[in-house]
Amino acid sequence: MSDLHIRCAVHTDIDTVLRFWREAAEGTSISDDHDGVARLLARDPEALLLAEREGLLVGTVIAGFDGWRCSAYRLAVHPEHRRQGIATALLEAAEQRFAALGGRRVDAMVLEANERAQHTWAAAGYHREDHWRRWVKPL
Repeated sequence: MSDLHIRCAVHTDIDTVLRFWREAAEGTSISDDHDGVARLLARDPEALLLAEREGLLVGTVIAGFDGWRCSAYRLAVHPEHRRQGIATALLEAAEQRFAALGGRRVDAMVLEANERAQHTWAAAGYHREDHWRRWVKPL
C-alpha cells in the first residue's frame, strides 16, 4: 500500500467526493450534497479522510469526533479498487485520529443489507451491537 496516500479533504474536494460516493458508496445520506459536506469540513476539517492512488480518489471515510463519541461514516472504496487493503488503511487512519483525540470506542454506521460492508467491518475487528437501534428524525 506504499502507493496509497491518505489525506484530509479540503473544500475543493467536495464535488469530487460527491461524485465518488454516487459510484462507490452504498445508499445515500440526507447530507450528501455540497452544503452538507462543506458544513462537515467547516466544523471538523480533519474528519473526511480521502485515500488516493496516483492522484485518483479510491476511498473515503468520515472519522467524526464530537468530544464524546467517535463515529465512522461513509467508508467507501471504488469498485475497481476493492480487496486491496484500502478500507483497512482508511480505518487505521480513522482509528489513529480518534486515539489522538482521546476517543475510546468507534461507532460505525453500516447498512443492514450491505453484507460486503459487514464483512469489511468485521475483518477490521468491529462487531454488531444488537441491543441498540438507531432512531432518526429529519430536520
